[in-house]
Amino acid sequence: MIYLILFILFTGTLLIYFSIADRFNIIDKPNERSSHAAITIRGGGVVFIIAALTVWVLDPNFWLVVTGLLIIGGVSFADDIWTLPNRIRIVFHITAVTLMFLYLQVFASLPVYLISALYILVIGIINAYNFMDGINGITGLYSLVILAGLQYVNLRQVAFTAENLIWIPMLATGAFLVFNFRKKAVCFAGDVGSVTISFWIVTLLLQLIFATGNWLYILFLAVYGVDAVLTIIHRLILRQNIFKAHRLHFYQLLANECKVPHLVVSVLYAILQLLIICVIVGAYQADSSLLIAVCLLMPLAMIYIILKPRMMRAQIR
Repeated sequence: MIYLILFILFTGTLLIYFSIADRFNIIDKPNERSSHAAITIRGGGVVFIIAALTVWVLDPNFWLVVTGLLIIGGVSFADDIWTLPNRIRIVFHITAVTLMFLYLQVFASLPVYLISALYILVIGIINAYNFMDGINGITGLYSLVILAGLQYVNLRQVAFTAENLIWIPMLATGAFLVFNFRKKAVCFAGDVGSVTISFWIVTLLLQLIFATGNWLYILFLAVYGVDAVLTIIHRLILRQNIFKAHRLHFYQLLANECKVPHLVVSVLYAILQLLIICVIVGAYQADSSLLIAVCLLMPLAMIYIILKPRMMRAQIR
């Protein structure tokens, strides 16, 4: 019953936010790099901030994680409205990630050089997750699949965190998808959505990895990871500024140049990630993590490398 009440709460919160956003003109206007053609409310991801506050109320023990979520979500929401300089965003990101590391007891368990590498990895994942949020439904569906996989592991294999720390973001994601998983979305997540939910997911993933010592779980992000990393490499080869908006992600070419419907692309990414999670969950006691990782990543990389040039040639024609 409590979960139904929370789902209704999150849905109602979004409806209230839409009225506020409409009044204060918090909207996303399409441009030449956008994958949408209509003006749409931005910042629907505020529902994840409400979800974080809900976690805090239900269990104050998670105050470090929630505070980090509020910090990174707050600066991302401000960026949605005013477009903040990178140097300001990075300060808040580092602060939030520091709180995450305190919660995970990283500073007491890892040497300095690994902590530094982990800062780069976590902040890189958060920003890559944000860059991947470009079409209707993709962030919500992809996040829901990952959270569902994490909850399955938590309930059936390794109890690494409190159940509500996963159920609540799942409910918030479901509420967001009610308005975003549409041919014509009512709202977009905005940076506040993609950054906040990615921070939440990375916290859970690291908690699971530290509890098991198995880094194979990082492949719960494999589909996004392959698209994001290979696109960055591609843009570096093209000598482009990787911090500027673009339309070179694989999913963007599918949606924009190949005219595959947005919702189909979003479902495809979610299904691919779900299949990978199923393999990882099925092999969680296996000793051949490296071999499994290679077998999972290579097909994704080959699809990207082989098909992307063809899609780009179609774009030129």
